Amino acid sequence: MHDEPHNPAALNDRTVCVTGATGFVGGHTVRALLAAGWRVRALVRSPEKGAALRDDRVETVRGDVFDAGAMRDLAAGAAAMVHLIGIRMERKGGVTFQRMHVEATRAALAAAEAGGVRRYVQMSALGVRPNGPCAYYQTKHEAETLVRRSGLDWTILRPSLIHGPDGEFMQMIKGWATAKAPPFLFLPYFERLRFDPNPLMPPKGEVPLAQPVAVQDVAGAVCAALEREDAVGEIFPLGGPDVIAWPDLLETVRDALPGAKRWMAAMSIPGVVAQGVAIGAAAVGLDGLLPFGPSEAVMGTEDNVCSNEKARLQLGFDPQPFAPLVRAYAAQI
Repeated sequence: MHDEPHNPAALNDRTVCVTGATGFVGGHTVRALLAAGWRVRALVRSPEKGAALRDDRVETVRGDVFDAGAMRDLAAGAAAMVHLIGIRMERKGGVTFQRMHVEATRAALAAAEAGGVRRYVQMSALGVRPNGPCAYYQTKHEAETLVRRSGLDWTILRPSLIHGPDGEFMQMIKGWATAKAPPFLFLPYFERLRFDPNPLMPPKGEVPLAQPVAVQDVAGAVCAALEREDAVGEIFPLGGPDVIAWPDLLETVRDALPGAKRWMAAMSIPGVVAQGVAIGAAAVGLDGLLPFGPSEAVMGTEDNVCSNEKARLQLGFDPQPFAPLVRAYAAQI
């Protein structure tokens, strides 16, 4: 059901429809699209969610990605679709990776094709690959496969860890660093274990690397992908300019935050242990108490880094450095 009626025949080629528009990345992407001269039609689940998008150039369609009628209205007459829906953890009530990554993408593609949309941008994730080590990667890859096999003019973006003051990741670190959220005594991250060929030697912990990318830069890449013909049929990794070890990343944020406990250090948790805890918690219905799921415990042990050269050459991608930007927005977290 529309909050505002539209006439598809009257739309020009600057109308883009957006799923996931009210999320962290979605909100920044909508603002970037408007600044780039697009008219946005946004899918929203409720009037309250849609209120944050109020703008003369934003039209809202009430419903979710599995509502065929809403998706038909969303796509009708639009020139492009940006599909941003995704989850980092599975939850009760059918919030599964298979449903929210694969089936949601299938619904978005079907609506785009039925509505005459030609241009399509899919938000995926860095590290996605065939036979990935966890359900998150596997379902993201399955969703990418659906996109690649579609008849649309598609582009896939694979960002590294996305950061910004209104993002869940930074809010979580703030809770740790101010001792207002467990574990209260340290800043946790996952490490991978490297086993020695000699069975008598204990495994060694290895610190993973990350390449955090600013949410504004990811939103800018979406806009660039829509504008550039040579982005069609391409997959772009997106990372920030800095490759950072997880302890340094966490302590950089801690040092920038007002009210943080400066004595609180980063400490590692073996990923295999964390994965077992998450699986066990889910088995007894206590997974809602953990800030991570089994897939995150696996992904957190991997280096999440990439080359930005392709995105630089084809999208003009020029990401902002991590530490100065965090210091600039830390008071807003």
